[in-house]
Amino acid sequence: MNKNDLVSAVAEHSGLSKTDAGRAVDAVFGSIEGALKAGDEVRIVGFGSFSVAHRAASTGRNPRTGEAIQIAASKQPKFKAGAPLKAAVNG
Repeated sequence: MNKNDLVSAVAEHSGLSKTDAGRAVDAVFGSIEGALKAGDEVRIVGFGSFSVAHRAASTGRNPRTGEAIQIAASKQPKFKAGAPLKAAVNG
């Protein structure tokens, strides 16, 4: 499912027009992104949690040359599925 499929599904299930459903989907994604940028965690009961993981700088290797390279520290978005979502997928 891509974003257009998601917008269509939201429109169908909610009775909204595709334009309004698209705005709603964009608003949800924008709100999650904004919270993660601010360093907050987003918990949606029954679905899961979005958070930011901090990765320390490390040394890696270039696979072609074997040369050591420095990998910069970064922040990575994480998602942890909640129990009801796991159960829905598995059963």
